[in-house]
Amino acid sequence: MNGPRYSLHFRRRREGKTDFRRRRKMLYSGKPRFVVRKSLNHIWTQVVDMDDKGDRIISSAHSKELSGFGWKGSFSNTPAAYLTGYLCGLKAKKEGVSDAILDIGLYSVVKGSKIFACLKGFADSGIDIPYDESIVPSEDRINGQHIVQYFENLDEEERSKRFSKYIKDNIDVKEIPDLFEKTKKEIGEKES
Repeated sequence: MNGPRYSLHFRRRREGKTDFRRRRKMLYSGKPRFVVRKSLNHIWTQVVDMDDKGDRIISSAHSKELSGFGWKGSFSNTPAAYLTGYLCGLKAKKEGVSDAILDIGLYSVVKGSKIFACLKGFADSGIDIPYDESIVPSEDRINGQHIVQYFENLDEEERSKRFSKYIKDNIDVKEIPDLFEKTKKEIGEKES
């Protein structure tokens, strides 16, 4: 008998980067995938379609792009996630995408997380994507009202520690919900 007596899994499975069973189910649907990924500082989204040569990116959006639409807040919070999903959805509509499915990769499903804020923004752009309303964050979290409430509950010393970047950039934390609405309107005007 020749050869090893064991089978070697695909490299991306061994590295813990891809769940091939979940990926195969998504590919069998025949719909484009709305891919959401996040880091500590940024959120990026893509609409990806599969063809014979591999994955083809139809549209993408990165949270850093929000500064071009007037966003001055963090690029990794829940309002930024929603706006990034909204931006990606409008770009995908321009490319003719009408429906998609969510691809969260290896992230765990956490009710009200940034990933589902992205999903809500993508759906609000007018693309048909299946989801349950109970999993997306509340409206207060999406528009940043929860950040204002947290800020108001802190004393001056804690505010200067936790919101130092906002203070340094002369951003009034209490205006985040208004800034969110202005940025959303600006994205809608420029990308529609």
